[in-house]
Amino acid sequence: MGSNDKSNYKTRNVLYSFRHALSGFSKAVKEERNMKIHLLFTMVVILLGLLLQVSRVEWVFLLVLIGGVISLELINSSIENLVDLVTEEYHPLAKKAKDMAAAAVFIFSIVSVIIGLIIFIPRIW
Repeated sequence: MGSNDKSNYKTRNVLYSFRHALSGFSKAVKEERNMKIHLLFTMVVILLGLLLQVSRVEWVFLLVLIGGVISLELINSSIENLVDLVTEEYHPLAKKAKDMAAAAVFIFSIVSVIIGLIIFIPRIW
């Protein structure tokens, strides 16, 4: 296998990785209610940001928060699916894992809302 073959192989693997990632995101959007809610709020935040002309620094904060919430929701959904795969019966550790993953999304979402209010309220008033 020549060096050009290795390069093509690595490129193909990267493209497959992107394809799997997009497939996972697509499934989450189609199947997870909370992901739909997060994306709705994402659209509202982006629209408000455009209408109220937030600064570049504020855009950076908003985009990091949006990415964080969506990423945590994907991780939360993954944990829930994995727990459901392992056991269909009630188990306190399964509940604990699901609750803790949900709490991570909840806490980051609350912090995101607070930061969003700090950015948007002065412009609305």
